[in-house]
Amino acid sequence: MSATSAQPQPTEPQPAEPRSKALRAAFRGFAAIEKIGNRLLHPFWLFWILAAVVAVLSAVLAALGVSAVHPGTDEKIKVLSLLSRDGITMAVEGAVENYAAFPPLATILTVMFGIAVAERSGLFSALLRRMVARVPGRYLTFALSMTAMVSHVAGDAAYVTLIPLGALVYRAAGRSPVLGCVVAYVSISAGYDASPSLTTTDVLLSSISTAAARTIDADHVVTPVANYFFGLASSVLVALVITLVVDKVLARRPDLEPDEPVTALSADELKAIEVTPRQRRALRVTGLVALGYAALLTVAMIPTSSPLRGEHGGIVDSTLIGGTALVLGVFFAVLGTVYGRMTGTFSAARDIVSAMADGTRSMAPILVLFFAISQFLAYFKWTNIGNVLAVSGAETLRDLRLDGWTVLVGIAVLITLMNLLITSGSALWALAAPVFIPMLMLIGIEPETTQAVYRVADSVTNCVTPMSPYFVMALGFVQQYRKSAGIGTLASFTIPIAAVVWVVWIAFFVAWYLLGLPFGIG
Repeated sequence: MSATSAQPQPTEPQPAEPRSKALRAAFRGFAAIEKIGNRLLHPFWLFWILAAVVAVLSAVLAALGVSAVHPGTDEKIKVLSLLSRDGITMAVEGAVENYAAFPPLATILTVMFGIAVAERSGLFSALLRRMVARVPGRYLTFALSMTAMVSHVAGDAAYVTLIPLGALVYRAAGRSPVLGCVVAYVSISAGYDASPSLTTTDVLLSSISTAAARTIDADHVVTPVANYFFGLASSVLVALVITLVVDKVLARRPDLEPDEPVTALSADELKAIEVTPRQRRALRVTGLVALGYAALLTVAMIPTSSPLRGEHGGIVDSTLIGGTALVLGVFFAVLGTVYGRMTGTFSAARDIVSAMADGTRSMAPILVLFFAISQFLAYFKWTNIGNVLAVSGAETLRDLRLDGWTVLVGIAVLITLMNLLITSGSALWALAAPVFIPMLMLIGIEPETTQAVYRVADSVTNCVTPMSPYFVMALGFVQQYRKSAGIGTLASFTIPIAAVVWVVWIAFFVAWYLLGLPFGIG
């Protein structure tokens, strides 16, 4: 069995009756969420329905003469009807431009070209196996959780690779493989927006945030590294919290044993964990290339006259920061090419092109969704509903005289609940950013701060909602070791971890905000 081919066969989840009344009540709630969520249409259709709502609402508000005064320019902002001649012309003639100009479209594709090369070369799989193999038992949970934080750079492929790998390394250490599956799954999903390295999520969210911020400040740019410092610190924090909850609480559960007694790993299972000498050599050389790449960029940025710097030698507005998507794409493409050639995964230049093409094919569902999101956002912006809502919301918040951190925590609670039903991070942010970012900008809260609190709230409940396809995938892996496991079984592990992570991570965010620490660069 290999780590990448261990995808479970579809099985019908069997209900497991929890002992605790509180857990039974929680599971009934999750069953209701699942039932409601399963009735929701695909996000593609949801955004078209929202676009229709915007059209009708804009016509009504325009007829009523609804408007607001921009506090910065004293300009009167009127709601425009999308059903007017000008509105229909914009929607029809501007459809292609709306899609082509959608900020995340080109940036996410640029990064994915490189990530596809690294993933299909086998680099990510080998790196993850290397990070957790032969780790002393007392550090195993933290090592697996921290590996999951690093694996976010691989995107959704991390689930397929790391969950079965977690079960195997726990078995090799004489521990419950069920717990290994849980640790890997929760670490990937609950900490999805916490990573020690830049990921496609950084590029995607910052693009949406920039578009939202420019409704208030036409020159504002949210860079892909705007939350890097916070994300780096959060990755360690989340891994530590998961480790404490698992090792101090969940590891003491009496029902951790799988259906079959834990036995020594077979030769095939050992092969799935171990990294071959050839792969180890390739990883060492790839690591040196990565250091060389970073050193080259650093040296190139030293002269104040460097073309990679911004105007007047600036760093925040530099070409390097602005071109993060290309820098990341080239970085992963170079590493994947080096590793693939050394291990024999790539034997010719055409293999690299094929890897990029395969990566693009895997992006097809997202590209389809982006078309609907881009049209909805264009309509929302053109009608001025978002601007009027932001100004009115800001005035309400000022009248309430709430502290900034209380507003941000309130938004975190709302996003957390919304994420139970809308599990796509990009879709949810595309829906929330055009309202929250302008509104909070008008009361002095920077877009980078709003994006940071969103990332916390959007991550944690990923591991508890049955609406996530990866919840079902993780359950399938657990059922390989315990056939009677059901949704309730997995949720009884993930709920306590998610609850503690949410409280600690939000408290960490509030402390970071109150101390005035920079969330990142830019």
